[in-house]
Amino acid sequence: MAQAPLSDPFDIGGVVIPNRVLLAPLAGIGNWFVRLQARRHGAGMAYSEMVSSFAIHHRNEKTLTELLHIDPRERAIAPAGPVAIQLFGQDPEIMRSAAATAAERGADIIDLNMGCPVPKVFRTGAGAALLRDPDLAVAVARAAAEGGGVPVTVKLRSGLRAGDDSGVELARRLVEDGGVAAIGFHPRSAQVQHKGVPDYELAARLVEELPVPVVLSGGLSDEQRVWAAYEQTGAAAVMLARGQLGDPWLFERVLGRREGPATRAEIVAELEWIMDCAIEHLGVDRAGRYLRKFYPWYLTQFGCSKAEQQAFQAAEGLAAARELLHAVAVARIDPVGAGA
Repeated sequence: MAQAPLSDPFDIGGVVIPNRVLLAPLAGIGNWFVRLQARRHGAGMAYSEMVSSFAIHHRNEKTLTELLHIDPRERAIAPAGPVAIQLFGQDPEIMRSAAATAAERGADIIDLNMGCPVPKVFRTGAGAALLRDPDLAVAVARAAAEGGGVPVTVKLRSGLRAGDDSGVELARRLVEDGGVAAIGFHPRSAQVQHKGVPDYELAARLVEELPVPVVLSGGLSDEQRVWAAYEQTGAAAVMLARGQLGDPWLFERVLGRREGPATRAEIVAELEWIMDCAIEHLGVDRAGRYLRKFYPWYLTQFGCSKAEQQAFQAAEGLAAARELLHAVAVARIDPVGAGA
């Protein structure tokens, strides 16, 4: 049977997703306005950044008010799409409690991170460390499903190190024994993080073996790579991650809704929209600090030098950053010769 177009809907555990191009969970980034941005540009569903199950369980105020915040605008874009909240942790009872809270706050799907290789997560026994303990991983997934009462998905790496495909066996167990409704699969090992070529053949094998959707992640930095990997693996859907940072128009290009890069005017307007949302979310002072990591993603679209990017990092306040943005934009030729 022919593979469905990326623009076609599909479902995860009975939750309908309007297309097959999703925003991946991005640690420290995927708050409500980043998810809203992805939806504005066509994403069928957006995942939250990774949220600690322990912080939720222990009622950490920042976690509850900021990281679990789902804005009504996320659901207002037609066609309506669900919102997924990603949790991490290694204690089943804590996860049960956290999943219940995430569902109460409006999560349509709960995603579990079992692939994060960052040492401070790994050392706790969470993230990719759960590849070493399949029984515990299954128990955590079951607890999330029981606590939340919504479909549970899991994002996995292929294994802990090169040549290790323990992620494939864990995926099977999570589906068969843990009742997981879909697997997000990044076919690189935790050891290499984002380096090296993803093993799409391994991903294709997993797609063949599992009775639930497999959502592909890793190496999907432009539309040609997305289309090729989607066809090669037979995945149900794809997740865009680092490739769309500063270029949310990638969702539109992948879905065939536009051709070519964004204009200078579009890039400036998008970054200003991000600035406005950050102020709404965090207030002016915190937003100014928070956005320092965002600037390079957009400035590279203009071909900014390191010195120019550093000037943004050193800008005192968002007003100064806006002035720099317009100065940089005016000084450059638009990538498609329009939008001045």
